[in-house]
Amino acid sequence: MRQEHKKLLRLVIAALLVALVFCGSKIEIILPLSVGGNSRFHLGNIMCALSGILLGPWWGGLAAGLGSALYDCTNVLYITEAPITFVTKGLYGLIAGAVYLGVFRRKATYPAMAVSTVCAAVSYMVIYLAKTFFYNSMLLEGMTANAAWIAVVAKVPSALFNGVVAILLAPLLAMAVLRALRTAHLNEALEQ
Repeated sequence: MRQEHKKLLRLVIAALLVALVFCGSKIEIILPLSVGGNSRFHLGNIMCALSGILLGPWWGGLAAGLGSALYDCTNVLYITEAPITFVTKGLYGLIAGAVYLGVFRRKATYPAMAVSTVCAAVSYMVIYLAKTFFYNSMLLEGMTANAAWIAVVAKVPSALFNGVVAILLAPLLAMAVLRALRTAHLNEALEQ
């Protein structure tokens, strides 16, 4: 495959993953919370991890961040957080891709992809809960530290659920997509 074709195919796959991250974020259940606003279960984290695994850290991080930020721009509940989401979800894809590429050398096994997703999910949960504590609760809402901790605790179940679902499903999807790309002789476009 010529270099120009590889670059174009990588760009097309990245654009497709931006759309999948966006759509995965749209498939949600919003939970209104009495403290700290709302929380939600969604499928966007699966697609963020998938982006990192398929495209590597830089392109995968860009696809994850852009798709998530675009979702925020279409929802009045989240529009003001779109720049923050771009960074935090971008880190989700970046970490998944960096671990998969750097540690496992793109070894296409479920355990390698699952460990990469675990690293990304745990990192994102820490960042998300810290953002909930400092930015959402203390800065925006003006809560005391105790009230902010209550808001964080209220968001833990959905953060854990979203992370566990991503850990289970992102590697399965990645294996299926990689198999399809190999069959179509298009997997060269994903090589770093």
